[in-house]
Amino acid sequence: MATSKLLALACIRNESSSYRDLLTSTPKYPKVVSGPVKSCSRAILLSVKGMTCSACAVSIEKAIKRLPGIHDAVVDVLNNRAQVLFYPFFVNEETILEAIEDVGFKATVVPGETIEKSTQVCRIRINKLTCTSCSSTVEKNFQAIQAVQNAHVTLATEEAEVHYDPRILSYNQLLKAIEDTGFEAIPISTGEDIVSKIHLHLDGLYTDHSVRMIENSLQALPGVVDIDLDPSIHKISISYKPAMTGPRNFIKMIESTASGHFEARIFPEGEGREAQKQAEIKKYYRSLLWSLAFTIPVFLTSMVFMYIPGIKNVLDTKIVNMLTIGEIIRWVLSTPVQFIVGRRFYTGSYKALRIGSPNMDVLIALGTNAAYFYSVYSVLRAALSPYFIGKDFFETSSMLISFILLGKYLEVLAKGKTSEAIAKLLDLAPETATLLTMDEEGNVISEEEIDSRLIQRNDVIKIIPGAKVASDGYVLWGKSYVNESMITGEARPVAKREGDTVTGGTLNENGVLHIKATRVGSESALAQIVRLVESAQMAKAPVQKFADRTSKYFVPLVIILSFSTWFAWYLAGNFHGYPESWIPSSMDSFELALQFGISVMVIACPCALGLATPTAVMVGTGVGASQGVLIKGGQALENTHKVNCIVFDKTGTMTIGKPVVVSTKLLKNMVLRDFYELVAATEANSEHPLAKAIIEYANKFREDEENPMWPEAQDFVSITGHGVKAIVRNKEIMVGNKSLMLDNNIDIPPDTEEMLTETEGMAQTEILVSVDGELTGVLSISDPLKPGAHEVISILKSMQIRSILVTGDNWGTAKSIASEVGIETVIAEAKPEQKAEKVEELQASGYTVAMVGDGINDSPALVAADVGMAIGAGTDIAIEAADIVLMKSNLEDVITAIDLSRKTFSRIRINYIWALGYNLLGIPIAAGAIFPTTRFRLPPWIAGAAMATSSVSVVCSSLLLKNYKKPKRLNNPEIHEILTE
Repeated sequence: MATSKLLALACIRNESSSYRDLLTSTPKYPKVVSGPVKSCSRAILLSVKGMTCSACAVSIEKAIKRLPGIHDAVVDVLNNRAQVLFYPFFVNEETILEAIEDVGFKATVVPGETIEKSTQVCRIRINKLTCTSCSSTVEKNFQAIQAVQNAHVTLATEEAEVHYDPRILSYNQLLKAIEDTGFEAIPISTGEDIVSKIHLHLDGLYTDHSVRMIENSLQALPGVVDIDLDPSIHKISISYKPAMTGPRNFIKMIESTASGHFEARIFPEGEGREAQKQAEIKKYYRSLLWSLAFTIPVFLTSMVFMYIPGIKNVLDTKIVNMLTIGEIIRWVLSTPVQFIVGRRFYTGSYKALRIGSPNMDVLIALGTNAAYFYSVYSVLRAALSPYFIGKDFFETSSMLISFILLGKYLEVLAKGKTSEAIAKLLDLAPETATLLTMDEEGNVISEEEIDSRLIQRNDVIKIIPGAKVASDGYVLWGKSYVNESMITGEARPVAKREGDTVTGGTLNENGVLHIKATRVGSESALAQIVRLVESAQMAKAPVQKFADRTSKYFVPLVIILSFSTWFAWYLAGNFHGYPESWIPSSMDSFELALQFGISVMVIACPCALGLATPTAVMVGTGVGASQGVLIKGGQALENTHKVNCIVFDKTGTMTIGKPVVVSTKLLKNMVLRDFYELVAATEANSEHPLAKAIIEYANKFREDEENPMWPEAQDFVSITGHGVKAIVRNKEIMVGNKSLMLDNNIDIPPDTEEMLTETEGMAQTEILVSVDGELTGVLSISDPLKPGAHEVISILKSMQIRSILVTGDNWGTAKSIASEVGIETVIAEAKPEQKAEKVEELQASGYTVAMVGDGINDSPALVAADVGMAIGAGTDIAIEAADIVLMKSNLEDVITAIDLSRKTFSRIRINYIWALGYNLLGIPIAAGAIFPTTRFRLPPWIAGAAMATSSVSVVCSSLLLKNYKKPKRLNNPEIHEILTE
């Protein structure tokens, strides 16, 4: 995993972007490199001489893949060529050529050959997955395809995420591969780089000519990637690059091309995940109602009416030989349930058996068929024989199907709730937006209310108080406070003024804002967070491997157990292995054995095992997202719950990462406002971070002015490493360190010297100010600790987690910060690679290490750690390298991440205990293990009801995670305030 993440750091996007641009990093699966590596990896084509057979190709391939930084290598022995995808940060062409020559072959680079990027990630919805065996079958089918590098199929979401080579394999071929295994494939995303899709409804007179004109006109627009027109439902789907065009351009083009004969608007919602989920729920509900409509009369005629004298006589009336009216009624009513309502189980069984992977449908089909066709045999024999008195089990097959459908209906209802976090995120986007039309001078000409999905890049949007921000962008005009809690989890509103960035989905509280849209559609922060959460929910936790391995053997084993149970009881009955009194009066020994066999067949439930982990991971990552903790998949979630040592970076992690003036001491009689006016005027021309901190503090004295103007500074001089000096209002002002003062023969009083010595030990920087050659004041500047840092370290200690501070800063500052927060182990003056080495040392000592950092220099350590946690306000590189992103930049979220992961894995254990316990207990009872001593047996229809209940109970168990609350100790008010003088 560490290697995968290191490769992901090899190159970084060149464009400037905020941290949210990288929130969509896919989870770091084994053997797969994700993120920006795809855009910075290099591919070369080599001509290889001397190959004679496939063994030669294998030896070359092995030699290349042994090198660090090789992502993929394919050797073509027929054409004497090799394709190599590598990361130039780690390996170069010369090294690759040398590696080939070392195994006895000569290779040269083929000039002028360009190779497209070789990794694309797509997502596909798969309908009709019923159990872990189904998802494992599809996954294995994907992995058997040569161009597929990795594939993950999640039963809980019924979705697949596939990493594949688009040069060899097309997206449509992946869809076909799913359909070949007997399931329905629905595209979600193709993996194209930042491509949005819009569906438009076209009203008008359709002709071949008009349709062709519309398609050609749209295709001519820059940025249009693909067009799909479906005249039957008046729908056109357009894939496009939002950086180049947008939906309003499409609507204008359609209406102008068709000369007003066509009208275009947003297609009504109905294809999204929520709509598909509702359609599935309705489908199961309808099937359940139809099943019950026939099953209830069957149940009444076999279980209830037989005890009502008048009705019993009617039902027992014989028609032909021993065939009764009751048997005919039950046969007629149960047949539609078996073959029409239960058709899904037959088709599912056929598809599963065709590919040699029996699943839950096979067990249901075998169980119900055994009951139904034995009953048909019994009825036909009764009709043909004047002496045969048989017992039918039509109620068993129909009630079994009804209970299974009821269980499936409840299961899809419950599973729908596991992804509510995504639905809530999607609901944050407002339905409409107010579009402003501006003139060249920036004055508003008109306002128009539009569907928010029609917003395009560079649009100017008006946001009124109480309205949601319609798009990512920046403020052109206005002031307000914006509540960003729905995105970051931070409850306190954030002040916004001209130039500040805003995020779509956040709530404007009190002022009117005009914002310019910068990222729309799939580019937006909200869309990217949704994709990150979806990817995280797709990624399997390592603990899921247990269920995957079990599912391979579960169904075949159950079938063997079922037939063995029937055979054992049948032989025991034939050879009088038990008293005849054990046999119910309405059955014979064969029928009793058949009931035991069917019960074993239908009580076994692989679904509960398959749902134990993914449902908990889905809810856990969703809850984390709502708390401002973005967890990149099940692997990160599983590793986090094992963490027993945390390495903290200092600047920007333990501290707020921004210099702040914490105190001012005047040595002369002077008004503080006038003092800061002189200092700010002098520092205004400096780019030093400390100068910016001083100016920001000085602005507080002039908050009544919108754009404070400082007096003009003349003869400005910046003295590197010492400070600045200038003439302000005819006074010589010098601002800098102690060396600057001494170099200019400015006396420093003894008490001031003592103060400087004391503050150095407090991790503060002292800035001295002189006016006309006299020391006038001392500013203390510090990078303050984050709120509640001491409390967070204290809580971690109580959780038996060791804390270590690692920083590139000097030892004095590092020890001061560490003692202030309560950290005992300190490593200072550490270079980036030394931070990573320290992490590896701790791992070698037996610790499971988490690294919390925010900068480029933290990235190697974030990669090396078992769990990398990036502060959300940190650099893009750190966020890309991390497994967990703390959106609020609060240290308390480190505890939230660990506590949530522990709660999630505690829930997974409970789910497994229940799922395993249910099967280990239920199967022996269904097989009649306690029948000899208690005379208790489990009828097949009750066994089927128990099976359906087990899946629902596991999903409901996972849903309890939605009630997660942060540890109470994090509610301390001190954790939420930064105090500065």
